[in-house]
Amino acid sequence: MTTAIIVVGILFIGILGVAGRSRSEMKDWTVADRDFPRWTSWFLQAGEQLTTFSFLGIAGIAFAGGVSASFAIAYLTASTIGLYFVGPRIRELGAARGYLTMSDFFADRFSSRVLSVLVAAVGAVFLVPYLALQITGLGLIVQLATGSASARGLSMVLASALVVLFVCWAGIRGIARVSVFKDVGMVIGLAVVAIGVVSAAGGIPGVFERIARTNDVLLTTNAPGYDAIFFITAVVVTTIGGAFNVFPHSWPAALAAESGAVLRSNYKWMAIYQLLLFMPVTVGMAAVLLVPADTTRNGVLFTVSQIALPDWLVAMVAVCGAAAAMVPAAAIAMGISSLLAQSVPAGVSDRMRFHLNRVFVALAVAAALSFSLAGSDIGSLLLLTYGGLTQLAPAIAAGLADKVRLSAPAAASGISVGTLTVAVITFADIPIGSWDSGLLALAPNLIVTMLVELAVRTRRGRTEPNVSAATTSVAP
Repeated sequence: MTTAIIVVGILFIGILGVAGRSRSEMKDWTVADRDFPRWTSWFLQAGEQLTTFSFLGIAGIAFAGGVSASFAIAYLTASTIGLYFVGPRIRELGAARGYLTMSDFFADRFSSRVLSVLVAAVGAVFLVPYLALQITGLGLIVQLATGSASARGLSMVLASALVVLFVCWAGIRGIARVSVFKDVGMVIGLAVVAIGVVSAAGGIPGVFERIARTNDVLLTTNAPGYDAIFFITAVVVTTIGGAFNVFPHSWPAALAAESGAVLRSNYKWMAIYQLLLFMPVTVGMAAVLLVPADTTRNGVLFTVSQIALPDWLVAMVAVCGAAAAMVPAAAIAMGISSLLAQSVPAGVSDRMRFHLNRVFVALAVAAALSFSLAGSDIGSLLLLTYGGLTQLAPAIAAGLADKVRLSAPAAASGISVGTLTVAVITFADIPIGSWDSGLLALAPNLIVTMLVELAVRTRRGRTEPNVSAATTSVAP
């Protein structure tokens, strides 16, 4: 019964996505007609922000680290302050100069195709873990709800195939349709779980009174692995990344809005919308009182839900969780494919570029699926993506000005050094304690950017007088 409900739910999500079709051209597929009204734009942006990390990752961190899990609420809320100014500016430039992706912004503002290709490569590489996070989360949700390990893999393959189908077929319009179902379902699903679990644990006052008596470290930012350094550095780096819109998959949603006023309205309410994340935080802390301490972190929310809720209701919540995975997965796949299709191929027709774009969708999802089937930690994947993509923030900030004063070589050098630093820290297992690798990597990023910019300006200063002298000597 549970498995049947989940399969039908996943198929329904896929059908919603393919209910209509965009025209067979990159512009309509990526940003529609740049006329999405307030509510369409709202659901599209909210659909990309709250993901399976909101369902599983936050509850897992709260289970292990207590109130430190609220770092997600802090950075999502704080980043909307920056987006209030940055988002409309990106939309203004995009509409005036025809941007479809982040790489178009870099190619235009820095007059450098090489830089746009670099940004496309960085964006694609660091978005694949985020895409894998969504697929991993969906598979875990199905496994926990059904109790079947085989169902996990099958659901991941089915959902991935449906994502490829409706993204290739309908583009941003299909994602916008599914986002409405996803946002409504996610809010209801989280509310049902929170009410059921907290009630089973003795109610709001009872939960925190018992935790204060038995494990009071969870009420501070001193839990092992989730101390104050983790909280502060994670909030700082993710706020910087979010405020400067460093995530390539979020650009189409901003570029598709009908006006900057629509975006500003969305960002004002988005800060309040993030407060819903206190529900999975509370669920994770209540789970401390209901499930064994060795319960897998990422499985906490559904493990404790099975204690507090009937099976059919757990299945319905799982469908909401599947939607919370498939909508961001679709947006991320579109973000990766459009980046690569717009930047990498040179000298191809628009029609061929559109066909290549579809190939890139399938390749991106396939890469993320293989990553997911191998098994990955949801929280780690999220922080890897944020840490890597935040290295784009200094260059984006420079590009937003009326006159760009940062050179392309300096921007490219800083991005390269920053992302390489994140990769080395992550994959070489360099001990950095609770510090966020993305924040640490911003230091060499900024230093190299400034040094290269100084060298570029010095060289320009040396060559410009020679040009002037030569011009004077041949003047009549």
